[in-house]
Amino acid sequence: MKPFVLLATRAEDLPADEEYALFLRRTGLDERDLVRVRLEAEPMPALDLDELSGIFVGGGPFNASDPPGRKSPVQHRVEAEFATLLDEVVARDFPFLGACYGVGTLGAHQGATIDRAYAEPISVVPVTLTDAGASDPLLSGMPQTFNAFVGHKEAIRALPASATLLGSSPTCPVQVFRVGANVYATQFHPELDVDGIVLRIHAYADHGYFAADELELTLAAVRRAEVSHPSRMLRTFVERYAR
Repeated sequence: MKPFVLLATRAEDLPADEEYALFLRRTGLDERDLVRVRLEAEPMPALDLDELSGIFVGGGPFNASDPPGRKSPVQHRVEAEFATLLDEVVARDFPFLGACYGVGTLGAHQGATIDRAYAEPISVVPVTLTDAGASDPLLSGMPQTFNAFVGHKEAIRALPASATLLGSSPTCPVQVFRVGANVYATQFHPELDVDGIVLRIHAYADHGYFAADELELTLAAVRRAEVSHPSRMLRTFVERYAR
């Protein structure tokens, strides 16, 4: 089998390693078949799409909607690298699934309106599929409404005509969308389980996702409802595209 790639941007080792472990577990892949590239530490290597099965993108600290002057040199580099990669991915309709930061990469590439109007605190939200989402093969077998973990400072306000909306939550109109037939992005985190999001809550406690006195409230928010369906997307992605 040709490998999949996970493009990651988390600078902190503990949540970065936990994210990789979650993607391994949720996809069923081993380290040989899911190659991780930490873009915050090194430039994106040349990716020969003919030698890959597909591309995953994890979450991260970058906000596409921040003014250019507030973006670090690393963020400018990563955004430029994603723009170049997505030119080829979209043109070839190559299998791509971006989780959370997928909205900032694929959404920005397609010209979506991205701002802070629909930010969501770290929590569990119900995601409801559109008719297109209910018939989408990547979401096959998913309930019409399912719970998912979220936590983001920006979101897509409006999708361009090139994108198909697949799912929304009450507080965020774009939770999952598709470009072409094989290029996807989610606002929610399909890889996460409770232990994983608790680790991230502690790791990013001083990153502005919640106030200093809201730690216990935030921990309670991610435990208030069962989250079991989103990870199916990762296994289905591998089953569809492994070659």
